[in-house]
Amino acid sequence: MIRITIHTAALAIAGLTLLAGTAWAEPERPTLRAEALVTGSLVRIGDLIDNAGIVANVPIFRAPALGQTGTVSAAQVLEAVRAHALVGIDPGPVSEITVTRASRVIAAHDIETLLASTLAKNYSLGDAADISITFDRTLRAVQVEPSVTAAPRIEQLRYDPRGGRFEATLEVPDAPYARIRLVGTAVATAEVVELLRPLARGEVIKIADLALKRVPRLQITSDTLTDPDQAIGLAARGAIDADRPVRRSDLTKPELVQRNESVTIVYQAPGIMLAVRGKALDGGTAGDMIDVVNVQSNRTVRGTIVGPGQVAVVSMAARVITTAQATFDQSQIRTSAK
Repeated sequence: MIRITIHTAALAIAGLTLLAGTAWAEPERPTLRAEALVTGSLVRIGDLIDNAGIVANVPIFRAPALGQTGTVSAAQVLEAVRAHALVGIDPGPVSEITVTRASRVIAAHDIETLLASTLAKNYSLGDAADISITFDRTLRAVQVEPSVTAAPRIEQLRYDPRGGRFEATLEVPDAPYARIRLVGTAVATAEVVELLRPLARGEVIKIADLALKRVPRLQITSDTLTDPDQAIGLAARGAIDADRPVRRSDLTKPELVQRNESVTIVYQAPGIMLAVRGKALDGGTAGDMIDVVNVQSNRTVRGTIVGPGQVAVVSMAARVITTAQATFDQSQIRTSAK
């Protein structure tokens, strides 16, 4: 019985000794951080020093602007916390601390997109993606506190459709300092066909000669081409400069026969087709009537351009037959109608 009591007492003393050792264990030393990310306008001791204890929430410096980064030397930090009885700080290898203020960024592109959407909706300018906006001052991103989750909005919008001038205010709810003034020009645009190189009269347009370019919609007329397919394969009616919109009136069908060009005259008569050499007195495209000279008989005849360097001349007999056939066909149509 005595032995058991002594053994129990020994265990109790050992347990008390262990608890005492734990209670009096040396706390971790405060240490400087090399970097700090802070929220709000103040930098606190705990932002810069690990294991700062009860003074961790004490502010000692002003924070950088939203989204900005600054530095503070280790010596400045140690001096600032001296008055708060935080001693035994281990600076380690840290000579300065980089401090970044957290923010939510509203990008300049997002602001421009929001403004374009608002203009398109309020002033019926079509697709917002087709609105070209130019700001009087360089548009920069807006920084707000990370806790601000509300979407930005455009307020006090004024717009002159004739000159394209606008004035507006960007506001972010719960972020009064994020309010900025927006001033500039907004123009509804559309794509038009533009020449990449100058063309001489008669040159045929290829796809490599063309590009699409956005221009103010007010500059576009019914004569302006908006699709490259409308120009490919046609020829310049006259000389056309590069870097300007192409108009329908600038183009014509390509000439298949040029003035004074040697051509083949094809004579057509019932059951007969004869080809002879000739000379074109005029130029033209497919379907045009021009005068040509039969170089064998030296007679001038009138024919229809049917292909490159080819002019068809229909004999009088063929014309009579064709006219008679057409008259007969019309007569049959009238008889059927009755």
